[in-house]
Amino acid sequence: MENLVVWTLYFFSFYAFLPAFISRTFGFRVFKKGLVKKEIALTFDDGPDAVYTPKLLELLARYDAKATFFIVGAHGEAHPELLRKIHEEGHTLGIHNYVHRTNWFMRPRSVKRQIERTCEIIREATGSRSNYYRPPWGIINVFDFAGIGHLQIVLWSSMFGDWNRRLGAERLKRKMLKKLRPGEVLLLHDCGQTPGAHHEAPANMLVALESYLQEGCKQGFRFVAIEEMIKLTERAKERQLSWWKKSLIALWLQYERVFHLLFQLKQVGEDSPPAFHYRTISYSGQPIELADGQRLNKGDRVVELHFDNRKLSGIAAEAASPLAAGIRMLREVEAALPRLASQLAHDPDAVDAKAIYGVTMIHRGADRLGFEVFPLPSGLFARTTRIYLRLLMRVLTKKQRNAKSKERRKSIDPCMLLMPMSKMQAYQNMHAALLRVSSGQAAAADSVPPVEGSTSAI
Repeated sequence: MENLVVWTLYFFSFYAFLPAFISRTFGFRVFKKGLVKKEIALTFDDGPDAVYTPKLLELLARYDAKATFFIVGAHGEAHPELLRKIHEEGHTLGIHNYVHRTNWFMRPRSVKRQIERTCEIIREATGSRSNYYRPPWGIINVFDFAGIGHLQIVLWSSMFGDWNRRLGAERLKRKMLKKLRPGEVLLLHDCGQTPGAHHEAPANMLVALESYLQEGCKQGFRFVAIEEMIKLTERAKERQLSWWKKSLIALWLQYERVFHLLFQLKQVGEDSPPAFHYRTISYSGQPIELADGQRLNKGDRVVELHFDNRKLSGIAAEAASPLAAGIRMLREVEAALPRLASQLAHDPDAVDAKAIYGVTMIHRGADRLGFEVFPLPSGLFARTTRIYLRLLMRVLTKKQRNAKSKERRKSIDPCMLLMPMSKMQAYQNMHAALLRVSSGQAAAADSVPPVEGSTSAI
């Protein structure tokens, strides 16, 4: 007898308790909360109900809110017209078994039949199959992870006990308003016909929900169906960096600070972060003929540019690809060149510099800024630089897997950029013109007489 009890406990632990615990605690193979900025997912279980579901649909329509209905198949079979109405009004239908019975006390085959039967009821009523499944009470057995085919299991982030009529509309409203936050997946009920629920409880839910929708719209939230919440979350996760990438970037930024201190790099402009820093060094490469007729020889003084790594990490985090990051960086350089020219004109260390010099992955479009593009001379420096810069962009941006990826990798192959100092005069003139325009606008603003009743800043 003792062995029977032990084996029974083992069975229920692996069949039911552990899968339910893992899915609820760690979100394994289930969706329960979104990673979004202004979206909330409303979900309703146990319907449709002939009395409360039509009232709920009217309420959602008034606030232009979309929701997800996890239906009990038997209820949907009795009210196919409500399934059609839910579908036609742009809401999503999900599966909540044919009868409201826990998966713990059903064999995997029985669970599968319940799901398939409910899915067919939805298909017959709407012409579309459901892609979402919520097990009754959120209870999952070990076979649900593999046995439900194409369906996405959806749980919830907030539950309020709205099936209990004694909770009351006012208390329910207060509990719901505490969860007025982006990414929430709210569990509510539009039917009180299942075990443990009161048949009049959805009336309180409708009162509380109206206040919730009203306040949510006032604060700029959008109420979306579960498929939109999942899509937005997947996009946000693609943009998020893993912990190891974040750690590498943090170390890389610390390395940059040390490098700037050791080699005394100067910041261009007063922005934080700036576009780039520079230092004056002796050129150590092979002789190069510049476009203005000068020859850059080994030992000549050059201004070496360094793009700011904080700026780069911010650009890369928002960019869809390494190429997009490169284009944005090129624009930042273009905007900062007039400031650089003005700063170099007043820097005694740069008086004898022959050219602006830098090594970068960005060379497409650099020529229109006045730079000349040269391949890195073969050797250890070229190989290590190529590896470093490619690894850097792989850490900072998403990996591209398409037919043009090879061409894009080539477009960000590291090259050497050079600009004769003679060309910086044009950027210096541009900076001076911008300052004149800016001071002229300020003077014009100062000359405008104050409006009666207004106050002036000191």
